[in-house]
Amino acid sequence: MRLQILGLNHTTAPVEIREQVVFAGENIDRALVRLKEMVDIDEVVLLSTCNRTEFYLMGGDAARGTLQTWLHNEGNLNPAYANNLFALEDDAAIRHIFRVACGLDSMVLGEPQILGQLKDSVRDAERAGTLGKHLGALFQHTFSVAKKVRTETEIGANPVSVASAAVSLAGQFFSGFAQHTALLVGAGVTIELVAKHLTAKGLGRLFVANRDLNRARRLANQFNGYAVPLSELHGTLPEADILITSTASPDVLITLPQMEAAVSLRRHKPMFALDIAVPRNIEAAVGELPDVYLYTIDDLDKVILEGQGNREAAAIDASRILEDEIRRYTDMARAKEANPIITALREHGQSIRDEVADQARRRLARGMDSAEVIEYATAAMMKKLLHNPSVRLRDAAENSNADIIAAARILFDLDEDTEE
Repeated sequence: MRLQILGLNHTTAPVEIREQVVFAGENIDRALVRLKEMVDIDEVVLLSTCNRTEFYLMGGDAARGTLQTWLHNEGNLNPAYANNLFALEDDAAIRHIFRVACGLDSMVLGEPQILGQLKDSVRDAERAGTLGKHLGALFQHTFSVAKKVRTETEIGANPVSVASAAVSLAGQFFSGFAQHTALLVGAGVTIELVAKHLTAKGLGRLFVANRDLNRARRLANQFNGYAVPLSELHGTLPEADILITSTASPDVLITLPQMEAAVSLRRHKPMFALDIAVPRNIEAAVGELPDVYLYTIDDLDKVILEGQGNREAAAIDASRILEDEIRRYTDMARAKEANPIITALREHGQSIRDEVADQARRRLARGMDSAEVIEYATAAMMKKLLHNPSVRLRDAAENSNADIIAAARILFDLDEDTEE
């Protein structure tokens, strides 16, 4: 059984592929339970965000193949999706998990949200009964490493978020926001940050649409905006100069016909639209409409890269810490592998000690001289302890097995010149 990773993320797959392999809500629990039932998979943690879906496994040689087949069947995917998968194991897998937790593998270098998402994924696995002692220990160490990186480097300084990048991209289309209206679809953390950035830049009007109208009202009220139920979204679309969506809905919320009607009513006024969600909330064909400039989360990459240059030095420092921690963790993990044999060896020695001690006590009870009993006990214990190793060493010598002989010298701290 060894550590393995199978998944795809923003570096290996475009949003068109990633949105086909997204797990959320109850689907996460169902997936975890189903995977735990499969042959060769002993432990599993599933991380699924807008930028990645990754499976962290403890399993045998067939684990990744079993998982890949299940993914293909579960999503009814085109076999070509496999070209976007990546696989890692052992030390490379540990390095990847550490990098993810520290934000070094994120689209936004050093972003803190991924650590919270990873912690949620571990809790999901614990609740589903798929977090065993191996992954449990690994992620406990991972979270301490992430904390160390945040504390000892500037990786989280001057944050560049998806939300700030979204507003920055919108700013390339308008000289200012004061005369414009934004429609934000969703009411989560990202949308809240978008609203905050837009308001700070003097946005004219703000609408927040969400399936839960109360959540929309709470968010809109923070920024003197207006709440809109999703059922009335079509009525607000023509007002929107800026449209930004970020929900967990598995379905398209804004269709081509809705946008065609909105564009007609806007009389060719340009609309900037950004779909941050994965799966996407805006039908892809909307991008072909005149006067609609539609972008997805993948298009934020260049904007983000321009704003995170000041974190590059911190990322180098963080990588050094990670390499040290990887070595420390692998050393501890390998040391633990010897624990069962050490325990068995001690139990074996204790059983011999108990047996000889009982025999010695019986001899004393019969009135034998204590010096003779001590002589007997020590000789008997030495003979019993060394019998099996002596037999194995003679067999090794007869079969020219130098490795066993060399191991015996190390284990018993024997002089190289020791001869029989």
